[in-house]
Amino acid sequence: MRLHEVMLFARKTLELPTPETALPGRPTPLGQVGPHAVTGRPVQPPFPDGYDTVQVGLGCFWGAERLFWETDGVWTTAVGYAGGITLNPTYSETCSGRTGHTEAVLVVFDPAAISFEGILKVFWEGHDPTQVMRQGNDVGSQYRSALYWTSEEQRVVAEASRDAFAKALTDAGHPRPIATELAPAGPFYYAEDYHQQYLHKNPGGYCGLGGTGVSCPTGLMTSEPTED
Repeated sequence: MRLHEVMLFARKTLELPTPETALPGRPTPLGQVGPHAVTGRPVQPPFPDGYDTVQVGLGCFWGAERLFWETDGVWTTAVGYAGGITLNPTYSETCSGRTGHTEAVLVVFDPAAISFEGILKVFWEGHDPTQVMRQGNDVGSQYRSALYWTSEEQRVVAEASRDAFAKALTDAGHPRPIATELAPAGPFYYAEDYHQQYLHKNPGGYCGLGGTGVSCPTGLMTSEPTED
């Protein structure tokens, strides 16, 4: 399924479109999705008070979503398209490279059960963030590594975590720098319902996840108490 996309789109998906060249999309969403096929919880707002959200791209969103719904402290997940220009894109439009979106996972988590650093540890270790416009054999801008924060506090933690993981990669002898796109979250366009929790519905389906084998440091934002 992914190999034919490489053949069709590899030449034209390595550059992001401009507002002038991007597909226009459509003003209305593709349709309702949910509830979550694994947990039965809603995948669209409103979410419980006090819970946080983040949008992450780790390559093919099928395996990436499973990685997070299996993480303790994550309340719900959904797959969609983020970081681009086209309004309410379809899957095929996103795979064309002309929407600017990456395949993304919306992660809703309880910060009392898992810290944002914990979410980032899953993110960094779950894929290879040094690959540019690809993950493994999946080639194209829709597979780029991305992290879209939803608060200023998340931005600070995300940048510190990126820098710490970059050092860990260097110390481990990894030859490439991190290429992850870090930016404030924009609209999250839900993917078609058949993509949601795909690997639960299709247990033998494709999963392209592959990390670097390097552990991401945590505890970066913990400050030592000071004496008066």
